[in-house]
Amino acid sequence: MKTMRARFTLIYGGLFLVAGMVLLGITCLLLDARLTEPPQSISLADIAQAAEGEEAPPPPTDESPSQSEEQQWVLRGASVLLAEEQRQLRSEAIFLLVTQGAIALMLVAGAAAGFGWVLAGRVLAPLRRVTETARRIAGAPVAGHGLHERIALSGRSDEVKELADSFDTMVKRLDRSFEGQRRFVANASHELRTPLTLNRALVEMAMHRKTASADVRQLGENLLEINARQERLIAGLLLLARAEHEISDRSPVDLADVVSHVVAQTAAEASAAGVTVRETTAQAVTSGDVALLEGLIHNLVQNAIRHNTGDGSGWVSVASRTTASGRVEVEVINSGPTVPPYDIPKLFEPFRRLSADRVSTTKSAGLGLSIARSVAHVHAGTLTAAPRLGGGLIMTVVLPGS
Repeated sequence: MKTMRARFTLIYGGLFLVAGMVLLGITCLLLDARLTEPPQSISLADIAQAAEGEEAPPPPTDESPSQSEEQQWVLRGASVLLAEEQRQLRSEAIFLLVTQGAIALMLVAGAAAGFGWVLAGRVLAPLRRVTETARRIAGAPVAGHGLHERIALSGRSDEVKELADSFDTMVKRLDRSFEGQRRFVANASHELRTPLTLNRALVEMAMHRKTASADVRQLGENLLEINARQERLIAGLLLLARAEHEISDRSPVDLADVVSHVVAQTAAEASAAGVTVRETTAQAVTSGDVALLEGLIHNLVQNAIRHNTGDGSGWVSVASRTTASGRVEVEVINSGPTVPPYDIPKLFEPFRRLSADRVSTTKSAGLGLSIARSVAHVHAGTLTAAPRLGGGLIMTVVLPGS
């Protein structure tokens, strides 16, 4: 009863069964009425004719002598016997009609239900194609990557074909919208890199002039910090746009090596922030884009360092391993302020930060975790976050093993 096909089959079979029962009931009533008609009056001549096969004489007239008592007794016995035979015949006929008719009705109803199941399947087959296409689009590893799917239902125009065509039109427009958005982000990011590079060069030239005053040098330092933040923002947008495309060139990657490389890269920043970084690496081989996977782990470690206790006692633990199911994991745990569970989804939204402890700084563009999740999804993996007891976060990346 959970599917339309089952409901249609039940309705079709039920209606057929009800109609058959009504027809069988009417037939029984008509037969019963016919068999309960009173028998015609018989005479001794009729009995003799039935017994000897002779033609009965004409019925007696008023002038004929009346039948004797013995003849009347014979006629009454024959009438009783005929009535008993008629009653027995009626009873047996009704019984056979009801039992055998019910058996035949059940068999035919079962066959009708089977035919209804097949017919409903053929009628609902186009709807299953719509459902399967929608499921494939929804199950794409990255939003918008499955929008190239089309139903392309053929056949004569009816309500189901109109639904499929409308669905195809909607998906086509969404595909164009997503592709245009990704293309715009990539192109705009590339175009913005050139003026930022020129700005940095001009500011550095002004700062290093012999005639530059202390105020000019201080202003140049501030402008370079702002320019550096804009460059990181543009680089993040480019990486995010790249992470939302299909990976065509995959190669084996040991995440243990990537973890060690990232920890070494972020050592200076961790030391300046007073954060201790510990690594526990075990072989974790997956397949994918090396640069994207390195960016994923780098963003997670960098995020754990920047959003820590801030009092010099913070720590970050990074571990890689292969699970018993054959999948690989990278886990990044850090100390820091307490994060409510209901705020966890906000961490993965671009340019979204939580409260005052995660304010915008020149070091953060607000895209790190968004990029990390996109990279995990495009590699058919997941990135999850959970609050750590005592403060901080537990970030877990799960990817397919190679």
